[in-house]
Amino acid sequence: MRVLFLPEVSQQFVELAEILYEKGYLSFLDTALEYSESLFRDIKTSLPQKVHRKAPAWFDRFGKEMFYASFHKNKHTTWYVFFNVYEVGGETVFLVRYMSNNHVVAQHLELDS
Repeated sequence: MRVLFLPEVSQQFVELAEILYEKGYLSFLDTALEYSESLFRDIKTSLPQKVHRKAPAWFDRFGKEMFYASFHKNKHTTWYVFFNVYEVGGETVFLVRYMSNNHVVAQHLELDS
């Protein structure tokens, strides 16, 4: 199994560290970079094992017939990763097309209370 990211999603990890530091969510750039790298590693290594759901139609703007999985990073933030699954040469490939957090997209998901 492989997990691949669209280029624009890969760029989000760089931008995430910058935003976390510049907006004061994390006080040190090294800490912001580690947060972003940790999220990337977590998605890369555990996405295939995560429970996933069919993404609501609102997310079709990022790709058709996607699934999503959640990644809890702390008590305030959950990241949602939207992806398609393909079989390529007998190998399962997870293609991450979009990611966002609960502060931005929760209202578009059917979340359990």
